[in-house]
Amino acid sequence: MDLSIIIINYKTKKITADCLETITKSRDNLTKEVIVVDNGSADGSFESLKAKFPQYHVLSSGGNLGFARGNNFGVDHAKGEYIWLLNSDTLIKPNTISTLMECVKSHDSQLASCQLLNPDGSIQPQGGYLPDLWRLALWMLFIDDLPLIKSLIKPYHQNLKSFFQTDQYPGWLAGTALLIRRDVYEKLNGLDKNIFMYGEDVEFCLRAKQQGVRIDYFCQPQLTHLGQASGSSRGAILGEYQGLTYIYKKYFNHCQRLILKILLKLGAILRIIILRNRIYAEAFRLA
Repeated sequence: MDLSIIIINYKTKKITADCLETITKSRDNLTKEVIVVDNGSADGSFESLKAKFPQYHVLSSGGNLGFARGNNFGVDHAKGEYIWLLNSDTLIKPNTISTLMECVKSHDSQLASCQLLNPDGSIQPQGGYLPDLWRLALWMLFIDDLPLIKSLIKPYHQNLKSFFQTDQYPGWLAGTALLIRRDVYEKLNGLDKNIFMYGEDVEFCLRAKQQGVRIDYFCQPQLTHLGQASGSSRGAILGEYQGLTYIYKKYFNHCQRLILKILLKLGAILRIIILRNRIYAEAFRLA
């Protein structure tokens, strides 16, 4: 089998159904399967999706495993040569899968993603470069938002839309639509089960880079990402703080972890003052 598409559903019955509808309209000649993992939604999602899409594998994980463990659960049931971790709040185009797989095959890619679009058709930035302390300092201090600076550096969060108009080799890509060759996924033992949600994509890409895996971003295949439909801005902010703290605990020494803590706390204070976002008060306590 060529491709296994893994989708996590958690209380997003309608959104997931919309995503699956677009997959049914895909124009490709691949042998593929779709595995929907219901993460204990308890809202009738499992029964509804199973009845509406009998051609797909709708599985119950038995509880809310989170994004990483939920995807690992799905991959355990997958048979494809390639694994595509696809968010439930995405809508693919009829040629998305065929174009993405053509790019992957022609570049011998092991880990890749495509161009994400906002609902209005504009480019949605994703990914960036791996979070060393220098990049995190530029991010926390808003320096990488300065027009001249952002075009000269390789930031942790890449938000230059022009960047995403050509093929690239970033340090990490979002888990929104991450395509991974199965043998690479297995070699890396899947996503880190200790990360519930947010940061698992950065951590996975970091491990992949350590193993010499090139990360490919392709600008031609496109899909729409609704964004925050299956999460929240609060969850994203706090989850990223927790994810970075975990990554530094796992891979970096005590001194580097201490510097990270200072940077995250300073960044939280600046965002409370400048952005007037009280969520960062919680982030400050997490750092």
